[in-house]
Amino acid sequence: MDKKVINLLNEQVNKELYSAYLYLDMANYYSAANLNGFNNWFMVQTQEELSHAKLIIQYLQNNNIDVKLASINAPSFTFTDFIQPLEEAYKHEKYVTESIYTIYEAAQEAKDFRTLKFLDWFVDEQAEEEKNVDELINKFKLFASDGKGLYMLDSELATRVYTPPSLVL
Repeated sequence: MDKKVINLLNEQVNKELYSAYLYLDMANYYSAANLNGFNNWFMVQTQEELSHAKLIIQYLQNNNIDVKLASINAPSFTFTDFIQPLEEAYKHEKYVTESIYTIYEAAQEAKDFRTLKFLDWFVDEQAEEEKNVDELINKFKLFASDGKGLYMLDSELATRVYTPPSLVL
């Protein structure tokens, strides 16, 4: 496997772990405000990001590549309103999408067809991740301007459950 692709995949593991850390911080923010549905939504996001990291780790291991973990910085946000974590999550998902595209481009250049096939799942997953956060922001803007609407949206988000990825390595 191409060294550049290996390095980018290892970096992506840490980006996915940071994503989990970031979403855990956002979940904690909502928990402190007694918005347990929003807390649940971000706890599910945390699990998803951890599973993404594990998938990349497993892919590297299956190809006899050493996994190199790096330090994970603490999130540095101080949230002042309930929509801000959602907007930051959307920006972060766009950042992760660009990172996946960078790996994809490197794999294309290296003619690493196995990695391209593996990354196809992540390309689709990122489209879904961005869509989900964007829809949540739109719902928040539509319904959360009063206490009753916020309560109903929070109740809806409390029903979200984690579904492990179905990617076969």
